[in-house]
Amino acid sequence: MINLVSLQFKTTNCFQTNLEKLISLIKKAPKDSFIVAPEVCLTGFSYDNMDKAVEFSYKAIDILKNLSKDKKITLTMISKKDNQFFNTIYFFHKNNIVHTQSKYKLFPLDLEKKYFTPGDWEDIKIFNIDGIKIAMLICFEIRFTTLWEKLKGAQILIIPAMWGKARKEQLEIFLKALAVTNQCFVCASNSANDDMAKSSGIIGPFGDSYFDDRKNILIKQVDLKEVKKMRKYIDIGIKD
Repeated sequence: MINLVSLQFKTTNCFQTNLEKLISLIKKAPKDSFIVAPEVCLTGFSYDNMDKAVEFSYKAIDILKNLSKDKKITLTMISKKDNQFFNTIYFFHKNNIVHTQSKYKLFPLDLEKKYFTPGDWEDIKIFNIDGIKIAMLICFEIRFTTLWEKLKGAQILIIPAMWGKARKEQLEIFLKALAVTNQCFVCASNSANDDMAKSSGIIGPFGDSYFDDRKNILIKQVDLKEVKKMRKYIDIGIKD
């Protein structure tokens, strides 16, 4: 049995306040948890001050490495390379960054395409942590079934998001469909900002769902044997 933990909190204009909130919630999670926080929860998109956001994100990395000694932590932060900005997801484990990938599908109804450079297709892949197959998508990317196909075989899909309230029902539909179609667990964390959908959730391969918009931390103990059981029960060709 393992614990999946989804964080659901507001991002303020104060980066340090956001970091302190994140730290406090991480500390509440059980040891060895898989923890996911909302997309760019430390800085927001910060289109007016991207360099400051990058600087703060790099400061936060050392803190998050230390917190990952006995927990697995995932969130996205703004990064910079060759004078280009990226929305990069980090997976922290045992005091290290063990996987990164940058948002490949940028949201067209906002300013993401103006300020961010898309990540690489090749970086979106399954990776192994303590014998568990993990994969990640960022917010808008869950709309693309070509990416679902790419990640078939993962036991846990991690989704950090900043998904708007106007499309709340769509978010929940996509998360449930992703779990059932890929016969895996989905752990999604969405922002609790006033214009955001919340709808953070933990969904199982049989479609059982845990959502609770009232909470800022959702914890669910799951059995990864359910993944194998579902893939054996209805064999659609997904290999463990």
